[in-house]
Amino acid sequence: MADPSAAMPPLAVLTRPSGRNEALAARLRAHGWEACVLPALEILPLDCLEGLPMPEDYDMVVFVSGNAARLYLDQLTRARGGFSWPPAVIAATVGPASAQGLRELPGFGANTTVLHPPADAPSHDSEALWAVLQGLPALPARTLLVRGTQGRDWLGDTLAAQGVRVARHAAYDRQPAVWEAQSLAPLKRRAEAGLPATWLITSGEGADAALANLRAAGLQAWWEGCGFVLTHPSLARRVGRPGHDESGAAMVKICLPNDDSIFQAFVAA
Repeated sequence: MADPSAAMPPLAVLTRPSGRNEALAARLRAHGWEACVLPALEILPLDCLEGLPMPEDYDMVVFVSGNAARLYLDQLTRARGGFSWPPAVIAATVGPASAQGLRELPGFGANTTVLHPPADAPSHDSEALWAVLQGLPALPARTLLVRGTQGRDWLGDTLAAQGVRVARHAAYDRQPAVWEAQSLAPLKRRAEAGLPATWLITSGEGADAALANLRAAGLQAWWEGCGFVLTHPSLARRVGRPGHDESGAAMVKICLPNDDSIFQAFVAA
């Protein structure tokens, strides 16, 4: 009798927040993969319009993610009943994808300077943005850092150590998602067939949330045999995986946090 698992295509589990996975999932499916969209974290906008920091009070506003940019500009629009970005205020993002998303948001001026690491930078993160900022003639004296309620403080602390007056604003909260039994069904089929999946993990909190859902479903042992595509080297410790399995096959691949790089990491032999 034919082994039913032999007909199963490779499985990609995409855990970025809702709305960030669909285009990548379609691309992987067209390449012969099964793609399971399972956001590990829920992005919850914060309704904090009173006392909202205004961009014109700063020389630079740094957005740590596309969600930070989108939700902060939404807050500004609701607080003012309409909004246009002050063109003299520099914006900065940790990568070109979030910079492009920022430029496309309503109210953001086309002529505003947006600093970000180049597409070919070794990484797209706070350290890469800091390398860009170090190339400025002078650091902006007043900087607003827009982020979630949780996250790394490295860039803000680094700027403050250089004499920059840094303010922080939380535009959203991230909460672990709870996966329903129906969502877990494709994973259970793989586990029962003894087949691993390849997981996309883009944050430490996302790794913790995904593993918590698998523990609750009795799938932790299966997770330990899976492969991972990670968008930062530090995440290898969070998923608890070595670089290679006993046969020498790569179990962890590190890539830039854009769809092209992630897709290539999945499909590369």
